[in-house]
Amino acid sequence: MATPTDHPKTAAERLVSTAIESTWLLWLLGALYVAGPALGWALGGLACLSLYIGAQNPNAPPRGPFSRAIILWLFGMTAMLVILWIGHATHELGVGQTVKSSVGWAKGWALIALFLFAGASLGIRSEVISRAVCRLGLQTLLLIPVFLVAPYIGLPEQLWVSPLKVLGGSGPEYFAATLYTLEPGTGAPRWQFFAPWSPAAGMMGVIFVLLAMLEKNARWKAIGLLAGLCLALLSQSRLALVALVVVLPAGWAIVRLNRPSLWLAAAPVILATGILGPTLVELAEAALAEFSAARADSSRVRATLGRIAIERWQNEAFWFGHGIVENGPHLVEYMPIGSHHSWYGLLFVKGLAGVVSLAVPLGVTVAILAAKAYRSEVAQNALCLSLVLVLYSFGENLEILAYLYWPALLVMGQALNTSKPSQSRSQ
Repeated sequence: MATPTDHPKTAAERLVSTAIESTWLLWLLGALYVAGPALGWALGGLACLSLYIGAQNPNAPPRGPFSRAIILWLFGMTAMLVILWIGHATHELGVGQTVKSSVGWAKGWALIALFLFAGASLGIRSEVISRAVCRLGLQTLLLIPVFLVAPYIGLPEQLWVSPLKVLGGSGPEYFAATLYTLEPGTGAPRWQFFAPWSPAAGMMGVIFVLLAMLEKNARWKAIGLLAGLCLALLSQSRLALVALVVVLPAGWAIVRLNRPSLWLAAAPVILATGILGPTLVELAEAALAEFSAARADSSRVRATLGRIAIERWQNEAFWFGHGIVENGPHLVEYMPIGSHHSWYGLLFVKGLAGVVSLAVPLGVTVAILAAKAYRSEVAQNALCLSLVLVLYSFGENLEILAYLYWPALLVMGQALNTSKPSQSRSQ
């Protein structure tokens, strides 16, 4: 009997499938923050080994050149480390702090390049990833009732903090098994599930929805989609709602830009937009105001952190940044300057050089996937995933959460380095 297409066949696929399906167990053990980097470096090592063996074996099938985007990611994320060293040397932060920050780079920016590289090199099939995500979705649906009733039956907010926190991290929340949190002021419960905070859970919900869409089995696909939507909605993340509403239509429209029917259908919409421009601007401004007012304190803190990051970057460390994250004043509740925003965080910590190191590979990735999306369902899905990363770069620090959203990076790496479509996109 033929092996099912979703069944892992290689060591890399078994590692990936097991890691995804073990998410809740790793969360309970407080080991997710450790498992993500360990898997990334293991897959990166396997990718290098496969390239070496292929180069030494004259009978191996020829391997095509790597996508420009993959090469740019490898160079860009390596540049992040060099920029970090320059920033530390400029501000005389010492050898100990430099080593600590370099380890942080290995658990953050480096993972983005490693998972993309592994996805491009190891032939990890998207079917394996989507089925594993859907199986994780089934676990999630079974556990969600426990999370929902927890604040109402007296269960503690936090079950425990794993001793693994001694391995280092940005805070204990990365190693904590948290059932729920209470909103300051209102006392309403909010859920973050296996993520370190609620907006990150919303991001994972959106990514899981997109990955579940690659599943071919209707029952598993429905389970995966439902679980992803539950994560996105129950996290109560405003950005997750925006992503669900914006990303899928954007991906659909980009793929069809070469179709005259789309332009014919858009013509009256564009004309109406021009006529109703002032009214639409007023409605947009009102919607933005309501969006910010939904969590006014959070919006205020985010905006203030951004202003502080910009001012200090311009005045103190324009090219290579300050080298390390610093906590803000009492006005922003002592939160790290530049947090909640990849670009502000990069400007403050790594300066203009750091922004360029991320912007160039990310922009090239979106462009290449947009060009490939006409011919491949996987590439179309990867395009949507890349748009999610672009959107969340304005609301999260991408490097901090790479240990969670790495399945998306594997699919993006596969799509970037696939010269011919692995799946025909249904018309």
